[in-house]
Amino acid sequence: MRLTTKGRFAVTAMLDLALREANGPVTLAGISERQQISLSYLEQLFGKLRRRELVESVRGPGGGYCLAREATIITVAEIIKAVDEPIDATQCGGKENCLEESRCMTHDLWASLNRTIYDYLSSVTLAQLMEQQLEKQRRLQQCQASVLHDQRQPRPAEAVGAPGQ
Repeated sequence: MRLTTKGRFAVTAMLDLALREANGPVTLAGISERQQISLSYLEQLFGKLRRRELVESVRGPGGGYCLAREATIITVAEIIKAVDEPIDATQCGGKENCLEESRCMTHDLWASLNRTIYDYLSSVTLAQLMEQQLEKQRRLQQCQASVLHDQRQPRPAEAVGAPGQ
């Protein structure tokens, strides 16, 4: 599988941007710090994302990046393709020359896997990833709140090692 860090980082950075853009443009420095992706690498990725019209840049003080389209219509497959990341499990890159000038015996298997992966990634939107992330955050906050506010009933004194036991 040739899905490398480039595609993973692009999806991660786009998700970070989508989760925070309601408060205004998001800086690459902020994404870099939160996601531990180098700033220079993000600059390269966002140049490609901008050229594919997935993000827009805002210049000046308070500038940064915003989504160019609604998160509901941006798919993971689009993001990965925008940064020139192939979604390809074949050894030949789809050229059908796996064995010098001929196809290998399993070429159709890997080509079918490519279609399945692409179809799946095309069905997942940035908005869906946002909702999953927000749900995780809600569950974590609920768990932390219940730990901080213990609602157990107090135990009777005689059951907690009262004198004479």
